[in-house]
Amino acid sequence: MTQLAKFLRALDSYHVTDGENFDLTQFNPDDDGNLGLTKQDGAKLLKDVKEQLQELQDLLYANQTNSMLIILQGMDAAGKDGTIKHVMSGVNPQGVSVTSFKQPGPAELQHGFLWRIHAAAPQVGRIAIFNRSQYEDVLVTRVHPDILEREHLPRPINTPEFWKGRYSDIRHLEHYLNRQGTIVLKFFLHISKEEQRERLLERLNLPEKRWKFSPADIHEREFWDDYTSAYRDAIAETARPHAPWIVVPANHKWYARLVVIGAIIRALKALNQTIPKAAPEVSKSLDDYRARLMAEKE
Repeated sequence: MTQLAKFLRALDSYHVTDGENFDLTQFNPDDDGNLGLTKQDGAKLLKDVKEQLQELQDLLYANQTNSMLIILQGMDAAGKDGTIKHVMSGVNPQGVSVTSFKQPGPAELQHGFLWRIHAAAPQVGRIAIFNRSQYEDVLVTRVHPDILEREHLPRPINTPEFWKGRYSDIRHLEHYLNRQGTIVLKFFLHISKEEQRERLLERLNLPEKRWKFSPADIHEREFWDDYTSAYRDAIAETARPHAPWIVVPANHKWYARLVVIGAIIRALKALNQTIPKAAPEVSKSLDDYRARLMAEKE
């Protein structure tokens, strides 16, 4: 069995499709698949699978029957930006959109929390990447419920029923997207608290990386346990076969990128798409046009 085949089989252990018994402590952020891969092996494998991703993206665009939504979530410094850069560098940028969801502005706060999410969903044949997503509204707002005061919401807010309603809204949106032909993949880049500390220090110690650092990162780090609990609940409440979570061991950046691209490739392969054939009348007109072009050469 090839390294690629072994790796793709290992992906199953990271997929969560039923959150009923989900336990985040069972996932090791330091995991590297136990496949004997080195960082150099990972770089070569990533290069190889990027070519597959490009071919699958072409089929997705050509068939115009499905789309893909990739959601990236994680603690500060988990590697969301780097994952987008390295995993998607081999695809046609015309078929990919990236949306980074920041703190909602005044206009967005006048709408429901899923309004801007739905507007950024992928067109048919395309791939959309969300750097943060609708899950911020059951993560940041769970940890800092005072934020809800700005959302023009009817009372009561910040109750168990309120959060159950938000999880339900997210599940319904993802189910709707799936029924419209969108593959929904949700990635939680799972790093340890110590790994985050080292990455934040790296940003501070290297002048060329200081631009990545926000003082808010230190403030939010104080709520590590609260965010861990919020992520656990969000994954448990929204993991479904049609919208799985992939808990990505992300302490090793090279391995995290392999897990992400591997899951994407496997989902696209499952569509079993082939190059679409033109209708007979279209094929005939193309043959006629080809003959005309060939005649010009003569």
